[in-house]
Amino acid sequence: QVQLVESGGGSAQAGGSLRLSCAASGNTASNRCMAWFRQLPGKGREGVATIHTRGGSTYYAYSVKGRFTISQDNAKNTVYLQADSLKPEDTAMYYCGLVAGHLIDPLSPNGYHYWGQGTQVTVSS
Repeated sequence: QVQLVESGGGSAQAGGSLRLSCAASGNTASNRCMAWFRQLPGKGREGVATIHTRGGSTYYAYSVKGRFTISQDNAKNTVYLQADSLKPEDTAMYYCGLVAGHLIDPLSPNGYHYWGQGTQVTVSS
């Protein structure tokens, strides 16, 4: 089993920054994909950014490209999301996801096996 714990959410003004963290523990595979998703009440889960442990390849949703940066510390089994130039439309619950191996579409939530409990991000104008 794998446990994911997110932290770092909160409130920010438009144009501000937040840094989210996701710490993985348990039977984590060294070859894995980790990602950040966000979700509004009653809506589907939207892929924000992904990173793979081998090679560090990253993918971003168009809506956050150039503003958000995903990174990882493999020694700590932790992935980060640096969210800069925040906009009110970034307001959502942010979730961390993990899957062993590779995904054809890493920004789709369908392939992920493990999820954190979520951390709320609220951006005011």
